Amino acid sequence: MKYLFVSVPALGNKQNTFLNIRGKLSEYALTYAFNVPEFKIGTLDALVLLSDDLTKYDTAFEQSVNKLADILANLIKSDITNGHVREYMLANDKPVEEYISTFQWNTMKYRTDKSLQEITATLSQEVTSIDNVMKTKLNAYTQSKNTLTTLQRKETGNLSVRNLNGIVKKEHCVLNSEYLTTVFVAVPRSAYKQWFNKYETLTQMVVPRSSVKIAEDDEYGLFSVTLFQRVAEEFSQKAREEKFIVRDFKYDEDALKSQKEELSEAEAVEKEQQLELFRLSRTNFGEVFTSWIHLKALRVFVESVLRYGLPCNYMSATIAAKPKYEEKVDSILVAQYGRLGGVHGQALAKKNNGGQQHEELLDHDLQAVNDNSYRPYVQFELEFDSERN
Repeated sequence: MKYLFVSVPALGNKQNTFLNIRGKLSEYALTYAFNVPEFKIGTLDALVLLSDDLTKYDTAFEQSVNKLADILANLIKSDITNGHVREYMLANDKPVEEYISTFQWNTMKYRTDKSLQEITATLSQEVTSIDNVMKTKLNAYTQSKNTLTTLQRKETGNLSVRNLNGIVKKEHCVLNSEYLTTVFVAVPRSAYKQWFNKYETLTQMVVPRSSVKIAEDDEYGLFSVTLFQRVAEEFSQKAREEKFIVRDFKYDEDALKSQKEELSEAEAVEKEQQLELFRLSRTNFGEVFTSWIHLKALRVFVESVLRYGLPCNYMSATIAAKPKYEEKVDSILVAQYGRLGGVHGQALAKKNNGGQQHEELLDHDLQAVNDNSYRPYVQFELEFDSERN
């Protein structure tokens, strides 16, 4: 989805100018009126400074829109809801394409009797506030999701990481002994023989033939071994040196119940925060996207005044080139309005038409012509992927 916001002198009749452009582009693009109101202008110096600020805000707003779109897309991919991501990327309750093509300035929210600087500040403050809220909510959700993932991994991982509550039974443990304890070790399946050959001699005070395989998965076997408490720490160290994984585990009859309750609570918190993040992302996407288009309108107005002067007599339009016709649309516009750029614009038009060789152009003309961002009329781009596949 790529749009051009363009303004050109209206020569006294905005409607005829619009119809002229739309007619010339009819085979190659969809052209819509871009209704930009007239604002309080102020001084030329203030407009120049504002133009620079608007450029920075445009980039920041675009980043905010894309962040929100990415959050929505990722949540939808996690099966939070049915449907396609574009169904939830709405601006003023409309698909973004429809919002752009039917854009009307929100005079209730952004009063045109305010200065351009005040309107810009309002837009910026709104987007910054939304950015801060979304950052906080996203961090909270990420933290709860990581907590849940850690707990789930303990439930479903292999025996080297999995929670042993429910696997180790009371009969597998030496309990209430003043001297003895039970250690549990995850042993790679390929190292069973090595384990049985070495575990009794890793330290002194290991009970002979006390190791029993309790459980097994595709990667590990879980073994118990009985030894004196005084050598438990040394035994664990020696076992790790042999690449055996000593599990930090103490039998507790209530631990399995607590484990399930902790997992259930983490799932509930994660789900609640996921739904809240989804709701906020949908709402705030629309808010930021509409702010972005309003900012585009401000840029068109400010740049048109700076480019064409006063009184304001220009026509602005939104142009969506059909696939593979972007260059054709550009060449038609340059041919039609190249004269607006003086020698630079005329050189660009002639270059596009092949009517003048590069060597015939002056050096400063060539510099302008070869600048891909230069156009002899006001033009700003908007590119947005509403699919997010």
